Amino acid sequence: MGIGGEFDLIRRLLGPSEDLTEGVQVGPGDDCTVLDGGVVLSADLLVEGVHFQRDWITLPEVGYRAASAALSDLAAMAAEPLGILLSMTLDPATAGTEAVLLQGGAREASEREGVGILGGDLSRSPGPLMLSVVAIGRSDSPKLRTGTKVRDEVWVTGWLGASAAAVSVWERGGTPAGPIREAFARPRPRIREARWLAERRGIRGLIDLSDGLIGDCGHLAAAGGVAIQIRVEDVPVHPALEEAPVSREQSIQLALTGGEDYELCFSAPPGALDDLTESFEDSFGIPLTRVGRAMEGEGVHLESAGRVAEAPRKKGFDHFSGFDHVSGEEGV
Repeated sequence: MGIGGEFDLIRRLLGPSEDLTEGVQVGPGDDCTVLDGGVVLSADLLVEGVHFQRDWITLPEVGYRAASAALSDLAAMAAEPLGILLSMTLDPATAGTEAVLLQGGAREASEREGVGILGGDLSRSPGPLMLSVVAIGRSDSPKLRTGTKVRDEVWVTGWLGASAAAVSVWERGGTPAGPIREAFARPRPRIREARWLAERRGIRGLIDLSDGLIGDCGHLAAAGGVAIQIRVEDVPVHPALEEAPVSREQSIQLALTGGEDYELCFSAPPGALDDLTESFEDSFGIPLTRVGRAMEGEGVHLESAGRVAEAPRKKGFDHFSGFDHVSGEEGV
């Protein structure tokens, strides 16, 4: 598990390692829980004012984004989706209209992955708007964050940085255009891509990119007991950022730390994927890019222009960064 206030709090909540309840194969610490029979479960929250603003995206897009984020956790285990449970807290004055719009977006996202909404819950609230999505899937051999070995290669699917670029534009009072806005409002969980890769070659550690490339590589490194070195020049920055009001340096930082790209990041034995990159791109229309390697040590390191340095400790999105009552330390 990575560093930062959010993950300090998670470690405190988990407490000492305990034996799993009978029927549980994989417990806390990965993207999903796995039960006997290969049932895979994950829960995800989307909160107004934290994950989105109402003047950024429409309510159907809020629902779409919430469902996609939860389903992406199934992709991170290379699991087959079965459906979602959707719960919402709503202002009673507008609940009748808003619930239909939110559910419509969530249904569209889940149906795009071949599943539906299986149930959920509703509660009144004066605000903010909150959605909770439980994603349900199955896998006979789920992929975990653990397993990365020294000398393994680290790969990512697709392009990075567009979702974070959209947020950057909104926060500066602008309006993101085209694929940048689409990346934030309508992310695509890489479920089919994960299953395609898992069926063909030896993926070891697997995670989806919700906390940023540096942050999620930190999770892979910690789970595997290794260090991960990212070659900055190889990171696939989203081509739409060339037209965005950000510099090249800012684009690279967004790709490294922005988060919520919902692409896949994984480790594999050296050379295992060399002859699959063209087939992958032909199948899915996105690139498959080697961005680094695993080494002895710990943490994440950045290689650029022949120099290697430890990645900044503040990386990716952290819900509780700066709150001393969460980690027991003074906020930075």
